[in-house]
Amino acid sequence: MKLLVDTHLLLWAASRLSAAARTLLGDAGNQPCFSAACLWEIVIKGALGRPDFSADASRLRRGLLDHGYLELPIEGQHTLAVASLPAIHRDPFDRIQIAQAHIEGMLFITSDATLASYGDPVRLV
Repeated sequence: MKLLVDTHLLLWAASRLSAAARTLLGDAGNQPCFSAACLWEIVIKGALGRPDFSADASRLRRGLLDHGYLELPIEGQHTLAVASLPAIHRDPFDRIQIAQAHIEGMLFITSDATLASYGDPVRLV
């Protein structure tokens, strides 16, 4: 199963992942993926001075690719699918990733309980 990993989980991968997230990401039957939206979010929010987004997006991308993660680009069909999402969460970066997971048939894993309110394909870990 392809797993689309939320931005915070990517940032926490080295030290703060829950046991459930480590299990999913460590399962050889799963393919971890990240959205280009994660990198965009890190760049934008880092530039705004958010300390939780202070990572170097270029180094993070290289590290993810080197560790076997697949990068999911943002396509027109993904952006159009955002319109069908209920207004549960306002963050455009999270909304595009959920839309991508829907369109691509992926499981979106997150540590954000509000995002879990979207139901499938979102899983709280």
